[in-house]
Amino acid sequence: MPDSKYLEPTFFIDSDDKDVTAFAEKIVTDKEDESEKAVALYYAVRDQILYDPYAVSTNKQQMRASSTLQNQKGYCVTKAILLAALLRFVKIPSRLGFADVTNHLNTENLKKQMGTDIFYYHGYTDIYINGKWVKATPAFNISLCDKFGTKPLEFDGINDSIFHPFDKKGQKHMEYINDHGHFADLPFETIYNSYKKYYPALFELSRFRGDFHKEASEQS
Repeated sequence: MPDSKYLEPTFFIDSDDKDVTAFAEKIVTDKEDESEKAVALYYAVRDQILYDPYAVSTNKQQMRASSTLQNQKGYCVTKAILLAALLRFVKIPSRLGFADVTNHLNTENLKKQMGTDIFYYHGYTDIYINGKWVKATPAFNISLCDKFGTKPLEFDGINDSIFHPFDKKGQKHMEYINDHGHFADLPFETIYNSYKKYYPALFELSRFRGDFHKEASEQS
């Protein structure tokens, strides 16, 4: 059994927040085993919380699971945090994983502001189910994937679900180039030191600016 820290609430993974607990209870109300609960929570975060890379914030409060749920949008890291919080509330151990990826699910406006097509510290959720850790990435909601012509990431509660290397046209979608390991809570300072280095526009403008879903529709 994993360390108990993977079941405990933290500042960012605030699994004891009343809105987080109410949302989790609603999603798993008719689910019996842990795999069913994990899968149901994954799809709830994937599709009910819109992916928005412009939602990156230097405000720690905005990085909490409860804030992402309230905002109904987030980027890969905050959506992974929310999924971890929901899982911990239903007694499924979870932790955060990070990797640098080349992500072709991008728009020209975002790429221009980032100055690169590499997403440093891309976030996913590591979940302990049926005696083993499995990875799940709830970032890209299905409506956004449709706009990009990309297959949405599915999760069965058994196998890792971290990327589709090719889109519907057979073109590359995402490549993992560096793994940063897993954490019991968000390593905020480490991540933002990386952002300061690679994404100076984030700090010059306070945040990236744009409408990612609109950009995706116009670009497709």
